[in-house]
Amino acid sequence: MWKKIFGGGKSTPAPDGDDLLSNLAVDRERMPRHIAIVMDGNGRWAKAQGRSRSAGHEAGARTLKRIVRAASNMGVEVLTVYAFSTENWKRPHREVDFLLNLFDSFLAKEISEIHAQNVRMRFLGRRDRFTDRFLQRMEDTEERTGHNTGMRFNLAANYGSQDEILRAVRSIAQRAAAGEITPEEIDETFFSNALDTAGDPPVDLFIRTSGDLRLSNFLLWQSAYAELYFTETHWPDFTPEELSRAIEDFAGRSRRFGGLDAHVAGKRKSGRRSRALCE
Repeated sequence: MWKKIFGGGKSTPAPDGDDLLSNLAVDRERMPRHIAIVMDGNGRWAKAQGRSRSAGHEAGARTLKRIVRAASNMGVEVLTVYAFSTENWKRPHREVDFLLNLFDSFLAKEISEIHAQNVRMRFLGRRDRFTDRFLQRMEDTEERTGHNTGMRFNLAANYGSQDEILRAVRSIAQRAAAGEITPEEIDETFFSNALDTAGDPPVDLFIRTSGDLRLSNFLLWQSAYAELYFTETHWPDFTPEELSRAIEDFAGRSRRFGGLDAHVAGKRKSGRRSRALCE
């Protein structure tokens, strides 16, 4: 069972171009449509290198660029990454400022390439604590890439899944109180469309780097039946090659969604028929 959950250790560098797709040993129908990543370990990577946490975050941003390109080239439909949580505001003020400036710099430098890759970018989470400058950057990015038809890239910033769920519940409750909807109309699809990820499929593959074994309040509703992949690799060392391995590992799993494997169900039916014939 543990091999189904845990990935390997540090990866060796690999190409992140179109050859990844040709080398990927996964049938198209077994590809995960939606991959979520908790990009953990920038600080631990920096400590191991004898460098500052800021250097770790910068290295993590370079890794993100490579992974976005690789996921897009491999035909992933949706990639959602956890960049900054609602709890990250508790970190030292200097580190928070550095992270927000790094996000702003990342968007400024990479938006042209993201757009050229036909990637559509969207931001998840609350926007009430960001500067006007960063809010404008987010809005400009979403507007510029909004008509792209390739991979959808969600960046979760000032995001917490419990907060997201509460915001959705309040919105639905307000609509119900105003008589716009009835309780009978509220089902899983309706609720999913009230979340920040409205329109996206559920998470298929949930990846967390750097060894911790928890979800950390990330996409809890969307990951109800996600396959989990934990790796000891720190995020700055996470390569397109390890992303490929995670996808191949996912493709080799049996996803039952509470039911039975087809061959198991067939055996049980066959067994019942055999017993019936013997009787």
